[in-house]
Amino acid sequence: METSLSLFLLSAAGISLTGVMLPGPMTAATIAKGYDDKNAGILIAVGHAVVEIPLIAAIYFGFGHFLSSPQVVKAIYVVGGLALLYLGFRMFRTVGKSPNEVGGLPSSPLVTGIMVTGTNPAFYVWWATVGMALIVGAAKFGFTGILLFTLVHWPCDLVWYEFLSAGTFKSRKWWTKRIEKIVFTACASILVGFGVWFCLSVVL
Repeated sequence: METSLSLFLLSAAGISLTGVMLPGPMTAATIAKGYDDKNAGILIAVGHAVVEIPLIAAIYFGFGHFLSSPQVVKAIYVVGGLALLYLGFRMFRTVGKSPNEVGGLPSSPLVTGIMVTGTNPAFYVWWATVGMALIVGAAKFGFTGILLFTLVHWPCDLVWYEFLSAGTFKSRKWWTKRIEKIVFTACASILVGFGVWFCLSVVL
């Protein structure tokens, strides 16, 4: 029985939401940027799309086989892991200072979205596995299917990242200095933790 386009898009939205809601480097970055900017999530999602949409197009046109190459995957894990380690340790160095001075991430949420997405190995692994399966499913409906899939997938990122940043911004009035330190330390730890995990994944 053939799956209708509407049913496929509905399932793609559900799968996309489960993927974006998994805690990871982007979650930590969005919370950190959301402290000072209620709508940081919107710009982070736009930055995310700058990397993601060309990747969707590349996979559609056959780049997916290259992305799933073991050598390429190892390189992505090492380079991305080191980049996340760098960002995390930079943030650690400024924890305890004024939130406006917390470093480790670019000052622009847009650039943050681009940088954290581009250096996150899990992002590429997701697209080389789950994402590729969705693209194959969308391709059955031609270019229209790919276009509609992209238009369904990206708003899932947008809604979730904006929810995180807005929630962080609105709740900050209840944050004490100790809570601020705990939150930013946790964000830095997430970046470092994923960086270590990705680097070790190459040799384990």
